[in-house]
Amino acid sequence: MRKELIFLIVTVLLLAADLYAFQAVKTSLRDSSDNAKRIGYIIFWSFTFITVATILSNFIYSVRDWPNGLRSIVFSIIALAFLGKLFIIVFLIIDDFQRFIRWIASMVSAPADGGPTNISRAKFLSQTGIVVATVPLIAGMWGIFKGAHDYTIHRIKITLPNLPDAFNGLKIVQLSDIHAGSFPSANPLKLAVDMVNKENADLLFFTGDLVNNITEEVLPYVSVFGQMNAKMGKYSVFGNHDYGDYVGWDSKEAKLQNIENLKKAHGDMGWRLLWDEHVYLEKDGQRIALIGVQNCSGTKSFHTYGDLDKAYKGCEAPVKLLLSHDPTFWDAKIRDFEDIDITFAGHTHGAQFGIEWGKVRWSPAQYIYKQWAGLYQKGKQYIYVNRGFGYLGFPGRIGILPEITVMTLVKE
Repeated sequence: MRKELIFLIVTVLLLAADLYAFQAVKTSLRDSSDNAKRIGYIIFWSFTFITVATILSNFIYSVRDWPNGLRSIVFSIIALAFLGKLFIIVFLIIDDFQRFIRWIASMVSAPADGGPTNISRAKFLSQTGIVVATVPLIAGMWGIFKGAHDYTIHRIKITLPNLPDAFNGLKIVQLSDIHAGSFPSANPLKLAVDMVNKENADLLFFTGDLVNNITEEVLPYVSVFGQMNAKMGKYSVFGNHDYGDYVGWDSKEAKLQNIENLKKAHGDMGWRLLWDEHVYLEKDGQRIALIGVQNCSGTKSFHTYGDLDKAYKGCEAPVKLLLSHDPTFWDAKIRDFEDIDITFAGHTHGAQFGIEWGKVRWSPAQYIYKQWAGLYQKGKQYIYVNRGFGYLGFPGRIGILPEITVMTLVKE
């Protein structure tokens, strides 16, 4: 009975808000053709139908059991539509306030005939509200159905004077933050795999967050990601989401087993998971070092699992590369290791929203992270922050597109 009452109350409130917002639609289409009115009304009320149907279905069949991709898409569309209607309501309130003031004025100075005063709703404010509401809705829908899988290659060249001759021209592909549980199917992933393989890279680096929460999310895609090729090997580390910290577990043992299962998934994809350790990459009798740490953070917002001291200990090579998920760890500790030449990170997603147009770069992520996307340098050390391959929360990207990094190392 309680569920039914909650559903009834929520539905009544939503319908009341929609009926109020609908006044702007009616006013804006007042002088339009019958077909235009019909189309406008159908578009408006279709979002109401989706919202009410989703709420109702949650009582019949829990949305928690929906596929992750479908669930996030539906709820994002509902949220975008609701946000748009809030914008409309704000403009309607402004209009109604003006109408109220004009009505008060008409009471003070009544019409000569003494008849009732009819103060119509302002068409301009209604249309403005609809336009303002439509912008985030269209942008959000574009981000979901186009931007989410619009994989973009960012090419970077870094000069390392100490780079051994055998590694001059070394090509590295970096991926980060796949968040496999957010994908509705493997279809978009196959395109990305083809893009990676066309680069004919020497190395493939993955810098964490393979899943949102649990290993089962990536299992349908293991064979797809396993098709990525790199001549000298594929290496990976864990990110903060890979430990299952954001989901409830029946026991500590169950959580630890999930971690072991995810380790195995890395291996099944042909990825050499680096667990607070280093390895040497050798070519023509020369070598460089690759260090990998578990997730480490320079803030208290995320757990630190890794041990850079352990991973670094005994590492001797003219060039050292590091895989470390969270870029805040660079300033917090990595820069103390002055001979770590390049750190590969991810984590920020570039907030999945922003502007990158020529030299203009902006994202809300820059107010949280000093290094939020792209290449940064301090002294002789570099960090590259990948914008992320997948998405989390909002199932799309607006302005900050999913990234495939292609980095080439040269001696001079």
